[in-house]
Amino acid sequence: MSYEIDADRRRLLGAAAITLAAAQLDAATLAAAQTRATPAAQLSVGKSGMASKTSFASLKQINAGFLSVGYAEAGPAEGPAVILLHGWPYDIHSFVEVAPLLAAVGYRVIVPYARGYGSTRFLSNATMRSGQPSALARDIVDFMDVLKIEKPILAGFDWGARSADIVAALWPERCKALVSVSGYLIGSQEAGKVPLPPKAELQWWYQFYFANERGRAGYHKYRRDSSKLIWQLASPKWTFDEATFDRSAAALDNPDHVAIVIHNYCWRLGVAEGEARYAELEKRLAAAPGISVPTITLEGDANGAPHPEPDAYTKKFTGKYAHRTIGGGVGHNLPQEAPQAFVQAIRDVELL
Repeated sequence: MSYEIDADRRRLLGAAAITLAAAQLDAATLAAAQTRATPAAQLSVGKSGMASKTSFASLKQINAGFLSVGYAEAGPAEGPAVILLHGWPYDIHSFVEVAPLLAAVGYRVIVPYARGYGSTRFLSNATMRSGQPSALARDIVDFMDVLKIEKPILAGFDWGARSADIVAALWPERCKALVSVSGYLIGSQEAGKVPLPPKAELQWWYQFYFANERGRAGYHKYRRDSSKLIWQLASPKWTFDEATFDRSAAALDNPDHVAIVIHNYCWRLGVAEGEARYAELEKRLAAAPGISVPTITLEGDANGAPHPEPDAYTKKFTGKYAHRTIGGGVGHNLPQEAPQAFVQAIRDVELL
């Protein structure tokens, strides 16, 4: 089944969500709202270049695992939990329009900064600044433990989708359902060593750039210019403004950011060692485990970043599953470019 959401309908949905928030939905209303959610195979939406909501009301800070994690929270504390996970080179503001829409229908929405971003800090100078995927995923489990969130919906894109995939695969008892932009993103160092056709390798230019000292120094010096270029290449039809970019780019000033990013891509190429404490997790991930929790995968029709085709990963999702391609020129930063479609997927994934 497919349906189209045009710009006028999206505005009406946004107004309805604000009205619901003002009315402070009770449990019965929430149940009714969730029952009305409609599955879809393809959505067509307009693009958001300037957020109508420009910031989160306040940020919180909590110690979890090796980190002091900065995060935003919205919605009722007793609501079903949703954790939204950002990617590189983005930040929690990719969800600045998603969060209030979910909160308006009763979800408890939590949006953490990943290690190396925003106000998240390492608790010890002695901890390796590892960017390997299993470390970022373990951070999410530690974060959930401290907040006493047993089984949330996990939803993310880019690095955040990979972290969500890993949690769903290795700790399915801790993930109620999954929404993953670009689908199955679990990989390994061995997989990263396999050469790709030249056109595909070209898309990974920054990964090779980061693998040498010039690239590392360049990213340190030009991290904002580099990040803006990634935004433009990954979302070629998204006309974001300077204020929108600057708001997220501030998170890249984190003192550990460069080290985390460089290690992430060098580890994936197999030119950097991982942290020993994550070796067993990486061994399990190298087997490309299936994901059994209910899942909706999303892809923008104008995603300019490297990404697998949906047919390549469909069989990795062994439970209830649906894929949606989001039309209308939507690129890599799907939650920010198409917040209504992202919200709809989160509301629908429980109903598969």
